[in-house]
Amino acid sequence: MLSEPTRLRAQCLNFWEILAQAIALISPTMTAALIVPLMYGTTGNSSWLAYAFGTVILLFVAFNLNQFARRSSHTGSMFLYSVAGLGPTAGGLSGWCLMWAYMFIGTAGVTGFTIFAQTLLAMAGVHVPALLLFALCAFVSWFLAYRDIQLSTIVMLVIEAASMAIITLLAFIALGAHGFKIDSDQLTLQGSSISTLGLGVVVAIFSLVGFECATAFGEEAKNPLKTIPRAVIASLLISGVFFVFISYVEIMALKGANPSLDKLTTPLSTMATLLHVDFLQIPIDVFAMVSFFSLALSCMNAGSRVVYQMGRQGFFHEATGRAHATNATPHVAVTVYAILEFAIPSVMTFLGLQVSDAFNDAGTFGAFGFLGAYVFLSVAAPMYLKKIGELKGVDIGWAVAALALLIVPAVGSVYPVPAPPVNLFPYIFLAYFLVGLVVFVVRRKATTGIDLQPMDDVPAAMAS
Repeated sequence: MLSEPTRLRAQCLNFWEILAQAIALISPTMTAALIVPLMYGTTGNSSWLAYAFGTVILLFVAFNLNQFARRSSHTGSMFLYSVAGLGPTAGGLSGWCLMWAYMFIGTAGVTGFTIFAQTLLAMAGVHVPALLLFALCAFVSWFLAYRDIQLSTIVMLVIEAASMAIITLLAFIALGAHGFKIDSDQLTLQGSSISTLGLGVVVAIFSLVGFECATAFGEEAKNPLKTIPRAVIASLLISGVFFVFISYVEIMALKGANPSLDKLTTPLSTMATLLHVDFLQIPIDVFAMVSFFSLALSCMNAGSRVVYQMGRQGFFHEATGRAHATNATPHVAVTVYAILEFAIPSVMTFLGLQVSDAFNDAGTFGAFGFLGAYVFLSVAAPMYLKKIGELKGVDIGWAVAALALLIVPAVGSVYPVPAPPVNLFPYIFLAYFLVGLVVFVVRRKATTGIDLQPMDDVPAAMAS
């Protein structure tokens, strides 16, 4: 059995702090600052509609997730939810996928922080190597995650609220400059087609992943059976509405810009210049930088709790399932994630990638992990409900709809075949997945007997 202490700080996070974790991982600022140009290059005037469709698709996944979250709450819950419905091997693979997702989206946070930090430092005539900025972001994230979960969530809440507020301010300045007129080209989807809209939905879904991380904090949430389901839905709806709004405004405001929106690397700064509010450029870049830091921190918090729970259940070494005696944080798992968030971008740049390319590649890699975990969860939901005698026809409908709609991003990520080296990414993830399959089949005996209790207590740890 695991040696004590193994418990995290109970019921210390309120709804707003759980919501901050989820929104920080979705990272609305990332989409506004770096992803909208990619969306516009893919989908054009139907970008706003692609974000709307993407939000609806993931709402089906969220409804399946909340079938569990309304009934049971634990640390690293999404992994345990899949265990409850599908058994320890499939559940372990779901956790394995989540680990990959948080690892690479955390890397995107570190590289995004570095991009904007270097931009700001360059304005002052200072050059700092990317490696040092990787280390700074990973270390400060580690310190906050190691020290106190409530402190780190408050930091994220302030950062995301301020960042979204200043971007929204810029958006309303743009709308005012255009007399709040309707952009008929966007409303009529001028120049768009079903195929381009489908590709845009893929980008939209990859922008919206992360809402599920609210379930990772079940032991630490106040009134978790209500707080967590609400945070799951609220984070997805808030981010989805923000993406629809900000993509519409950016396309309208930058229409006719040279270079065009799909070629811009700093669309928000360009908007500020065109609108003659250059004084907003530095605040926008500062908030973008700290928002990417918040993304790295959120991934470290969520990912470490998945590893912590998997360690408690015997999937990994028992040390990963221990909590700090004073801080009541999963300190070993947090440290593992901090090392990964520094090492992965460092290796990428050592291999010759620019920081911006490392950011793009990390985001693509992370998306595969989320898709895998969402598929496991959507299959597990009706299986779990059947086991507890509460399955209804509508529950099967939610699951079937989610699985059918997830085909869109799954196929879109591999067809049309991406250019090298992105065309190899699915096979790299498949190799990682197969390694997990072998590991969890071998360790099946150590993990059988996991029982997802109907209350918000953490299940007893298994022998490792």
